[in-house]
Amino acid sequence: MRFEEASHHDEDGGQYWFARDLQNLLEYTKWDNFLAVVAKAKEACARSGHEVDDHFADVGKMVPLGSGAEREVDDIVLSRYAAYLIAQNGDPRKRPVAFAQTYFAIQTRRQEIEDAVEGEYIPMSEDERRVLLRDEIKEHNRNLASAAKNAGVREGLEFAIFQTEGYKGLYGGLDVPGIRRRKGLNPKQHILDHMGSTELAANLFRATQTEEKLRRDKIQGKETANRTHFEIGRKVRQTIEEIGGVMPERLPPAEDIKKVSRRLNKALKNTSKRLVD
Repeated sequence: MRFEEASHHDEDGGQYWFARDLQNLLEYTKWDNFLAVVAKAKEACARSGHEVDDHFADVGKMVPLGSGAEREVDDIVLSRYAAYLIAQNGDPRKRPVAFAQTYFAIQTRRQEIEDAVEGEYIPMSEDERRVLLRDEIKEHNRNLASAAKNAGVREGLEFAIFQTEGYKGLYGGLDVPGIRRRKGLNPKQHILDHMGSTELAANLFRATQTEEKLRRDKIQGKETANRTHFEIGRKVRQTIEEIGGVMPERLPPAEDIKKVSRRLNKALKNTSKRLVD
């Protein structure tokens, strides 16, 4: 997950982020605009009875310049609680902010459980896994579209055909309408929104591996790109078969991810209320 990859750990195992890294993840282009969100988060931290300095530590950071030299810029070391508050006070119209709110709500809930039942492993729920995987696929599908474009696949119909080839490889020849019919979905329902975590993970692997191969092998030509996507989908399917898994087209449709997100966001609000109270 992108938020996990951007985090760091101190000597005691505590998780933290640098504000400038979080700024990029939340797609705030201007540092000053992001600092306004940080200021709101600090205010919320103080209102909740926490010491602001324990969660927001000002630091200097060296960044490279185009000439090869470096210069120092201001940054902030953020605890997980600070990052959570920043997500809560960010612009929810930004998709990365909405994702961050869900992510930190899940992590906060897990920490509460771990504190209550020390030493006992509590796995993520199916809802939590689905929401995080669905957002990861959105991100990687954009990266895949970029890689396909570099390979010569044009937007629109050509990219739709390219995507179809990946599904056909993974789903034993079924295209998107075929997958919908197999799962009893109507034409307006997005198949990714009705996949369980196992099926989403298979599709995420298909997307990430196809993107990597297109870029690594510098593949050119839409026919070659389509064939590459199909073959990787087929390889993922073959792996599922070899380990005795259920073929993706045979997995039952899951509840609409939008309903799941609303349910988790409601839990998020309840968690926020408990933290502030």
